[in-house]
Amino acid sequence: MLFQRLIWCALVAALFVGSVQFAVQRWQAVPLILAAEVFEDQKAAPVAAVAHEHAAAAENEHHHDDAAWEPAAGTERSTWTWVANVLHAFSLALLVFVVMALWVWKRGNATPALRVAAVVSAAGWLSLHLWPSLGLPAEVPGMEVAPLHARQAWWLLAVVCSASAFATLGFASSRWRWPVAAVLLAVPFVVGAPELEGDALAGYSGEAHASLLKLGHDFIWATTWASLSFWFTMAAVAGPLFARWLKPHLLVVLGASNPASASAAEAAR
Repeated sequence: MLFQRLIWCALVAALFVGSVQFAVQRWQAVPLILAAEVFEDQKAAPVAAVAHEHAAAAENEHHHDDAAWEPAAGTERSTWTWVANVLHAFSLALLVFVVMALWVWKRGNATPALRVAAVVSAAGWLSLHLWPSLGLPAEVPGMEVAPLHARQAWWLLAVVCSASAFATLGFASSRWRWPVAAVLLAVPFVVGAPELEGDALAGYSGEAHASLLKLGHDFIWATTWASLSFWFTMAAVAGPLFARWLKPHLLVVLGASNPASASAAEAAR
């Protein structure tokens, strides 16, 4: 019963949060992406060797790119973008509700659900957006800051370390939690984010280079506002949903396993 409620609450939150995220993206980020895509065909390989390397790689892909499906511009692309946003919000809503449940289990029922949701969502924004973006800011199409696999590995390191740091602060009681969290937060930057030597817009010149540089700067702010709106909306929706549909049943489960929690469970029903 509790698991079913968890899925339904996550779905309700996802539909709302994902739709808001889709609207913010359409307003903030999508115009910048479309503007940057106009310049992609103007990129020239800086040296012949790079062009040869890319041609060889293309041969090894067995022409998969020619047959790859992608949504058509317009309604189809917008629809699949909305679906992706809802699925993304669903996965993170599940995570938020689970962390909120852990909070109630570890720290009790005293803190209002909306405040718990705000704290968990703030940690989510810091872990999944701010901390990784300090080393690898968002990029518009056409920019090449570092190789993809290196970026993915460092992003994962930054997320794991920052999430572990905030979990330590939130759930540990030892006085050593603060220095441990500080060390965890510092680890990704001690390792260092991957980067290419030279210009991330190498291959572009003149108006294209200047325009992409400006679009890249604006895109960082656009993705920041989009991420803030996502997590703010998540907190606003997850708090009431958790308090109304999940917390009473969670307290019943905790009361069944711990008789000392039975009175709190009865009060919440």
